[in-house]
Amino acid sequence: MKPEYLMLSLLIPGPQSPGKDMDVFLRPLIEELKELWENGIDTRDAGNDRKVFKMRAALLWTVNDFPARSSLSGWSGHGYKACPTCNEDTPSMRVIGKTAYFGHRHFLPSTHRWRSNLDFDGRTERKRPPRRFSSVDIMDQLRRVKTTIPGKHPNYGGVKRKRGDDELNWRKKSIFYELPYWPEIELKHNLDVMHIEKNICDSLLGTLMGDPHKSKDTDNARRDLHNLGIRSELRLYEDGNRLMKPATEYTFSEANRRKFCRFVRSVKFPDGFASNLSKNIAQNDSCIVGLKSHDCHVIMQRLLRVGCRSLVNKTISSTIIELCTFFNQLCARTVNVTDMVKAQDQLVIILCKLERIFPPAFFDIMIHLVLHLPEEAILGGPVYMRWMYPFERYLKRLKDYVRNAAKPEGSISEGYVVDEALTFCSKYFDDIETRFNRPDRNDDGIHRTRRLFVFESQCKPMGKHQHKQELQLRACLNPDEAHRNEFADWFFEKIYAMNRVHAPEVTHELLSLASKSNIVVSSYPACIVNGVRFVTHARDVRLKTQNSGVSVPGTENKMFYGQLQEILEFSYLNEFSVVLFKCKWFRCDSRRMVTENNITSINITSESYKDDQFILASQAQQVFYVEDPSRGPNWRVVQHVNHRSIWDITEDGMSDIDLLQDNSSSNFTLFVDLGNLPQINLQRNDGDVIPIVQPFTTVSQHVNETASFLNDDDEEDVSEEDDETVEESADEETDEGNDVVDTEEDDDDHSYRTSDSD
Repeated sequence: MKPEYLMLSLLIPGPQSPGKDMDVFLRPLIEELKELWENGIDTRDAGNDRKVFKMRAALLWTVNDFPARSSLSGWSGHGYKACPTCNEDTPSMRVIGKTAYFGHRHFLPSTHRWRSNLDFDGRTERKRPPRRFSSVDIMDQLRRVKTTIPGKHPNYGGVKRKRGDDELNWRKKSIFYELPYWPEIELKHNLDVMHIEKNICDSLLGTLMGDPHKSKDTDNARRDLHNLGIRSELRLYEDGNRLMKPATEYTFSEANRRKFCRFVRSVKFPDGFASNLSKNIAQNDSCIVGLKSHDCHVIMQRLLRVGCRSLVNKTISSTIIELCTFFNQLCARTVNVTDMVKAQDQLVIILCKLERIFPPAFFDIMIHLVLHLPEEAILGGPVYMRWMYPFERYLKRLKDYVRNAAKPEGSISEGYVVDEALTFCSKYFDDIETRFNRPDRNDDGIHRTRRLFVFESQCKPMGKHQHKQELQLRACLNPDEAHRNEFADWFFEKIYAMNRVHAPEVTHELLSLASKSNIVVSSYPACIVNGVRFVTHARDVRLKTQNSGVSVPGTENKMFYGQLQEILEFSYLNEFSVVLFKCKWFRCDSRRMVTENNITSINITSESYKDDQFILASQAQQVFYVEDPSRGPNWRVVQHVNHRSIWDITEDGMSDIDLLQDNSSSNFTLFVDLGNLPQINLQRNDGDVIPIVQPFTTVSQHVNETASFLNDDDEEDVSEEDDETVEESADEETDEGNDVVDTEEDDDDHSYRTSDSD
């Protein structure tokens, strides 16, 4: 997924995306793919220049955002049947001004007690669980789709073509079905986790913060409650000549809103982990603005589940934590199939709990699509190979080529050709720095392999020597007084006695270690170990990042957490050296370290192991700490860091667990508590009531105006979802993945607004 391996094969000119006419531009690609599959192409073997073999290739899947998926697959992402997986069984209903994908009790077992509960939408759920549509079923549906002509052809009235009832949400038969193997592929078009996670974060955070631009708890959402006959305590009511909107438990009060903003402002991430989120906090700590896709990724998986625990009641916070934990599992570099199978069932419960908390208008198509992400992870593997992050960054790079705003396509083409030429030439330059041999930001160089583990503890020092001090080796190796006084001399005599008789076990490394370290020890303020940057705590407090948190595993899966105090390098004979970390270790007993809902909180006031503070630099694992608002100022939440360049690979390479990549989703236990959810009271009892500033309309008048929206999920208006109308709206909403850098879902519909790159 590196930029030098991505290819810009097609650049479509014009102010609008082609929409359903994308197949016209894909025709050359399809012809080449058919040739590669049916006939193959003669290819020379790189290992044997004389050997030529017939290479065949197949299209694995497509990676795109949800609007672009509609153009590629032919299934419209709008209307009552917007979900491409649920197909015609998509749970949906009409609310004021939009379609809500509400009713996930549909996925519960037919005997589940929540199906008969009236507190969800005022009705019992009698539908059977959704069907699974096989490739045979899909092909049978596509046979009923009429052949479409690209563009606004006069045979269809020049502008519109209305779909029939038997065509469902199919706008066309995708050109990919010309590939002979395409109908049998189970995962054809990936749901983009990046944009789904961002849109959910925007909706969830906007509603919790009461953001007037992003909150789903709008005035119309409250009117929907009146129309459905549910949650009478949250409905709008008349107070003289004004309509009043009661405050809710799922919205922060003004004081809690400021607390959450201060919490986010206080967070410091490790170097290269995330952007500085304090820049997204308003000066008066009233709102969070300008979040990019990766910012939402970090908030969903790291901060939201920690910050909301003390700001909303336990039922609401636990549901949000469960949703965030699922994204932690899903985005892990290692995905366990068993975890995804369990998450598939537990997500239904989570969505049902969200339906009981938030109004129906909260549930746009992005919320619903979460339900199908575990199945795609089982079919396609870890999401980091299937999401839009590398492509969005590459599109941002292409947009940076534009120097003439009047001719953006020409600027991109010229810049791309120059960049490709330089990339090709750089492969033949060995004596200068290029993008292929340029060291990473936290590259610590190449260290010679050592036979003794102690000498493997190496690092790349950073900064000047803070000080040099005389330090006796015997004072920092072992706390036991007798052993400390005698072991160094005994070890020296033992090794040299073996060396005099030429014992084969004695090596240069062992002799250097027995000869003791120099009395002069180098101390550094920072270093890089195995591609990870560590900084002492004294220097860390002055920085915007946090790189002083360390942890080491103990016996019985116990972890020890602390802060890095000093970085010491001991020099030995024959240019051998050892780097030690002196750390302040926190007490990790049951009173001072608590784990709840996959969140580990630790008290930082209690210090332990004062006589055993040193570890090898190669043993340290990096963590960072964030404040725990629910427990007080002396508590911190431990956040583990999985660095991009570090992989935990077993020595034998074999495992009895069915793994899709390496080993990490099982670190997060997704446990969903059913509890007594139907009895939850969602009205906030702090006396906060919001007046609605708009022309006065009584509740009874509005009920008459919106009565036609009820029960629309049983009878669909297919005519309003014609091909051209959907295409034109999609053109206004997004560029269908051609040059979109970042998208976020709109408040009242399913449109997308283009924003800056990550």
